[in-house]
Amino acid sequence: MRQLSLIDNTERQSYEVDKGTTVKLGKHSIRVFTKKKNKEAVEKLKGILSQLEGKNILVSQHSDYWWYQDLRLNRLQVHWFNDNGGLVLWGTKRAQIRILWLKFLYNFREQYSSNGKPYYLLDFWNGFRSEPIDKYFRGGYQCLEIRPAR
Repeated sequence: MRQLSLIDNTERQSYEVDKGTTVKLGKHSIRVFTKKKNKEAVEKLKGILSQLEGKNILVSQHSDYWWYQDLRLNRLQVHWFNDNGGLVLWGTKRAQIRILWLKFLYNFREQYSSNGKPYYLLDFWNGFRSEPIDKYFRGGYQCLEIRPAR
């Protein structure tokens, strides 16, 4: 005989209906469904980071207020937070990059350079600058680029 139990948090989230988020820009508004895209992007990110673990990578971030280019992390180690809400990319000599708000990860793209080597783009989006989805964080678009070092 099977014992009935309460469903855990991850099972409950898979059964919930995504009501979407209303984003306004001027007089226009649109309903955006971000949970499904976020879940797919995080799963792809987990797969790629597990392949890159132990290798050397270069990380670049592009946004309108903060950027860095080709920050090298040797012998990559990935540490996920308990709730999968963020992660830390560790390199040697205590070099680290913290990605704190994975709930804003909207898309994960794999592209190839002219010599055929892959690089990965993580697109973070929190609505428009004037109307962010989450009022406690700056709105707008940011892109994080991860590529294997030579």
